[in-house]
Amino acid sequence: MGGIGKTALAVEVGHQSRTQGWFPGGTLFVDLRGYDDDPVTADQAVLALLDALGVRGPDLPPTTARQYDAYRALLVERRDRMLLILDNASAASQFLPLLPGTDHHRVLITSRDRPHSLPVRLIDLETLTPDESAALVTRALHDTDERDDRPSREPAALRELTNLCGHLPLALQIAAAMLRRRRHRDIASLVSEIAETGDATTVLDNGSPGTDLYGRSLVLRPVLETSYRRLSPDQARLLRLLALAPGAETGTEAVAALADLDARAALSLLEDLAATHLVTPVCSGEGSDSAVRWRLHDLVRAYGVGVVAEDAGLREEGEAARERVLEYYHRCADAADDRLRWLPGMPEPEQFGDRGRALAWLDGERAGLVAAAQWAREERYAKVAVRLSACLAEYLDWRRYFDDKITISRVAQQAAHRAGDGLSEAIAWSHLGIALREVGRLGEAIEAHTRARDLFQAAEDDHREASAWNNLGLAVRDAGRTEEAIEAHTRARDLFQAAEDDHREAMAWNNLGNALQEAGRVGEAIEAHTCSRDLYRAVEDRHREATAWNNLARALLKADRAGEAIEAFGKALETYEEFEDWYRAGQTLGNLAIAHEAAHRRAEARTHWLRAADAYTRADAPAQAAQARTWAENLK
Repeated sequence: MGGIGKTALAVEVGHQSRTQGWFPGGTLFVDLRGYDDDPVTADQAVLALLDALGVRGPDLPPTTARQYDAYRALLVERRDRMLLILDNASAASQFLPLLPGTDHHRVLITSRDRPHSLPVRLIDLETLTPDESAALVTRALHDTDERDDRPSREPAALRELTNLCGHLPLALQIAAAMLRRRRHRDIASLVSEIAETGDATTVLDNGSPGTDLYGRSLVLRPVLETSYRRLSPDQARLLRLLALAPGAETGTEAVAALADLDARAALSLLEDLAATHLVTPVCSGEGSDSAVRWRLHDLVRAYGVGVVAEDAGLREEGEAARERVLEYYHRCADAADDRLRWLPGMPEPEQFGDRGRALAWLDGERAGLVAAAQWAREERYAKVAVRLSACLAEYLDWRRYFDDKITISRVAQQAAHRAGDGLSEAIAWSHLGIALREVGRLGEAIEAHTRARDLFQAAEDDHREASAWNNLGLAVRDAGRTEEAIEAHTRARDLFQAAEDDHREAMAWNNLGNALQEAGRVGEAIEAHTCSRDLYRAVEDRHREATAWNNLARALLKADRAGEAIEAFGKALETYEEFEDWYRAGQTLGNLAIAHEAAHRRAEARTHWLRAADAYTRADAPAQAAQARTWAENLK
């Protein structure tokens, strides 16, 4: 990529290798200016190389062909190995004629394009790591004034600045130069300036000193413009549209939807852009092209957005592209949601053959899906984005991405309210309440579920009102208001019974059982969980049947029926592990550990705590994993 530091690295390599005596014959350096308006041709470069080798004036051969012959003959005759650096080559025609006619010497070429057709070793340069970026800026400031302590005083601001620069060396050098000039201002001031404009390229170029100590240009936008201008119309269009995509990485099919192309055509253009280092392929799996995802550097994305913003026609093209990708995301997320909610007897979803494939697609596109759902803030996309938010609710619960769910549910609720869509607003309140409860924000969760209940009542939607009562019961139970929880779950159960919805009636029985346990009414709780288990079994929802088994086991344990409890926990665990629901598997293993400890089987209890820690680790729940290990240590 332009600005990645190719020339700086090549020059540093030249210096170090000369110091180590690798090239006693010296180094030849030619800037081919391949991305300027008037690139250096090989014919022009060979004259400069001959001059550096001492062939000039009357000794210079009169024709181009003889000049190349003389150049190669000199290199063949030279016994001391030389290093030839050909910098900024944009086409093979610039450097192929300059390669020595012998393998005695070495050649280092820098380019923004990958010469796939040539048998040369390719070394791709990536952006710096966060630590390297911070070190680069710190060193640049200390080289000028070793008393400059801003990096040590403002480590967080320094990190944020390097993030805004995309860890691109050129951008970091410009930022450091700006900080040197504004010596008496803190780093945070530059961070705020970039954040306010939303475009690092504009701020950095406006504050750039122009050139560095070596006369090299310190500007970002022209570097990006030269790469953009070299693209074909189709490639340039795809780059612009990809800059508008939600999320940092985008799958091939989503890119195809964005650009209104078939997947094969989109893939071909993406590969072309990757060869110019304007797009980076990120492999997220094996076995198909769709496993490859595509990432734009933040500064390239900002540049692309800027190009679109400056032209009314391109803006409308971009809006249409966003509509297409949002529709694509909604269509696929809806199909994935159908698969996650599918039960035997229901129509078989067509797009995803099993739950694993649905989850894999959702995992891969998660960042883009969540970002696209937030487009509900914009009137043009609000309806589809609100529907997308609802499609993601089950998945985000499954993976326990509650912060994402809170974000998109709140946006959906506000958009539905603006549109006067009471039913959609109620659904969004429900999803928001569920996520708020999961992160312990119980007051807000109770308010959200109360609002959902009232809106469903106003819409005379008894079925969804029952769900709202159920969710409200869970929130008030967590808040210690057990009698209110029993009343709410009883209302939910009765409404689901009236609707002859066995599946959700099972859910209400299960939650009622938990509330009864909290109230110390263990016998009634066992009866409720048994009803729940039997109903889930009847509708063949094995995953939720496992939840009923787990809660039944907890009630049995409270009733001093440890043997039956251990058997019930075992049935729950078997299903959770089969479904790879590692968080609930961890909970069940913890319950098994408690049951074994109650039966004075400390070794078995310790084993189950350790297994619980492993399950929680797989579920990305480090706090719970650490607690499980602590309990295991206490049983040594």
